[in-house]
Amino acid sequence: MRCADFVVKEPMVIGHECAGFVEEVGSEVKHLVPGDRVALEPGINCKRCELCKQGRYNLCTEMKFFGSPPTHGCLTNQVVHPGDLCFKVPNNVSLEEGAMCEPLSVGVHACRRANVGPETNVLVMGAGPIGLVTLLAARAFEAPRIVVADVNDHRLSVAKALGAHEIVKVSTNIEEVAEEVVKIKEAMGTRVDVSFDCAGFNKNMAAALSATGSGGKVCLVGMGQRELTLPLTLAAAREDDMIGIFRYKNTWPLCLELLRSSKIDEKPLITHRFGFSQKEVEKAFETSAGGGNAIKVMFNL
Repeated sequence: MRCADFVVKEPMVIGHECAGFVEEVGSEVKHLVPGDRVALEPGINCKRCELCKQGRYNLCTEMKFFGSPPTHGCLTNQVVHPGDLCFKVPNNVSLEEGAMCEPLSVGVHACRRANVGPETNVLVMGAGPIGLVTLLAARAFEAPRIVVADVNDHRLSVAKALGAHEIVKVSTNIEEVAEEVVKIKEAMGTRVDVSFDCAGFNKNMAAALSATGSGGKVCLVGMGQRELTLPLTLAAAREDDMIGIFRYKNTWPLCLELLRSSKIDEKPLITHRFGFSQKEVEKAFETSAGGGNAIKVMFNL
């Protein structure tokens, strides 16, 4: 019941990925009218602290973020939200895709932080939803070669279908890191410039640090464990940069443009759809918790 320092202490509404129709606007909102379809960026920053003024508003300590304790989330029929955090969805983009701008933003922000580009070979550790959107973002940023590693055959097959050049099956046994790093390097066929750990576990991060070439970057995207024990001396000797990723900033316009232009197709990630009745909501959570082939489970009100 926690993610990093965010701890659930009492019942709350969850949810931070959403899109919908504008029902009413405030008197100072000029760019939206009732009936507009919008995707919502879920974090409301203070706009006054030094981090906000520097443009790094995702790190604002006063952030009110949907579904992050103690702020209630968007899994409801209506929300009130600042107009500048509501972005018009292009005509050829569905509301489902608009809601998926939130996870996609994590991948886009990670690729920006790591300076992924046409000369950057990318390793993605973890093929869950965040690993898969990081793969999609890296492709959109024109990474020439992308390898994805995971423990799950189905998710690896999805990664391959989404454009991973190679996939590598790994285990949960940390004793097998060295052997699996050899497989990852063989699959890459050239040096690994940037690695993304999209799970946040000791083994994943150790493999990412070991696989990344000298002078490369290792990005911690996932937050699976609160504390990690890592081979940092090795990374220091190679002058690898370790980069933290926390949410995102200024990503919605780019995400919507990538969807509008079909440079990214998120639709294959939406594996299940449910209505918003009590019965269907419970079934949706059971489906998500059950694993299997579930990736993104969508509610349609």
